[in-house]
Amino acid sequence: MRGNPVHLPGAGQIIWRDRLSQLLESTGEGIFGIDMDGCCTFINRAGAEQLGFAPDEVLGRNMHELAHHSHADGAHYPEHLCPIFNAFRMALPCRIDTELFWRRDGTSFAVEYSSYPIVEDGIVQGAVVTFVDISARRRAEEALRQAHAVLEQRVSERTQALSEALQQLRELSAYTHTVREEERTRIAREVHDELGSLLVALKMDVGWLDKRLSEQPQREPDDAQAMRDRMRGKCQNMGRLIEAAVDNVGRIITDLRPSILDHQGLWAALEWQAHEFVQSAELALDWQMDVAHAAPLPEASAIAIFRIFQEMLSNIGRHAEASAVAIAIRATADAISITVKDNGKGAEPSAFEAANAYGVMGMRERARHLGGSLAISSEVGRGATFHLRIELPADPVTRATNTP
Repeated sequence: MRGNPVHLPGAGQIIWRDRLSQLLESTGEGIFGIDMDGCCTFINRAGAEQLGFAPDEVLGRNMHELAHHSHADGAHYPEHLCPIFNAFRMALPCRIDTELFWRRDGTSFAVEYSSYPIVEDGIVQGAVVTFVDISARRRAEEALRQAHAVLEQRVSERTQALSEALQQLRELSAYTHTVREEERTRIAREVHDELGSLLVALKMDVGWLDKRLSEQPQREPDDAQAMRDRMRGKCQNMGRLIEAAVDNVGRIITDLRPSILDHQGLWAALEWQAHEFVQSAELALDWQMDVAHAAPLPEASAIAIFRIFQEMLSNIGRHAEASAVAIAIRATADAISITVKDNGKGAEPSAFEAANAYGVMGMRERARHLGGSLAISSEVGRGATFHLRIELPADPVTRATNTP
């Protein structure tokens, strides 16, 4: 009868072994078993073929000596260091993907293998090892690493190029600031020397004419006297217009290049600018300055600091709607610190990072050229604080030549 073998003693084991054998032969992974001496007790066809053998040629042979005997550099791989053997001897599984198996022809391939102990009645009898050739995966990983390295190199080159372009842009910006200051200085001097002198001379002539008209005898016809009075009125009106023009010329000169910056230095210029600003904007001023131990600064650095300070105050005047401002300036041989705080409406911090916050960008760029930084803190309804800090070089010679 066809079904009789299933019911005979041991038939279940025969069927199970047949099914297990079919399962082992159907998988593409290599699978073999070893006893406590490391000798092969079974191996499937896929495993034997990957090693370059027929299954019968592998049975009974020490698997470490057959396929795991050397490192990638050819150095001997001692059996007592083999993770496969150590794993089952300690009844612990292992999974390794960093080693090689060797073929019959002496070539090797990258392998990922797992070793699981075979335990019967609490006693380890050996191990089952599964392995797969991962050479293609390793090549793909290596290609990926190389592509990543190339990409990193390109990114590094682009970053370097962008950094150099940014540095050139900053140098151009610094040069532009320098040219602008030189042009302001030239215009201020020309306005002062040429237009200012002409207006003063014209005022003196008008004053002389007014004086001469007033010295004429009073005994003249009424119409002549009336004409003279009208002429004097014209002269006096011209004098007032000339005085206003002289004042405007002085204001323009000051805006272009405050003479106090040249004659009395940075600290006096900052104090003058602060008091001029609060007087014009009708703000209360809390003023603190400690520059007794300040180091001398090159002209370009002093101008840059003055312009940053001007922009801080200008920002308050344009946006803050403040009633008071506190200014603290401290300078030593090592650093300069300027803090300007208002009690105005404030703003979100993002407002000072906006793409159209040109004033803030200009201040930060000037500060960066000086080797310093500009920090801004603000909160809606609680005003804003601008803090400029510039570290000075220790060497006076370096400081004198360290111009933006």
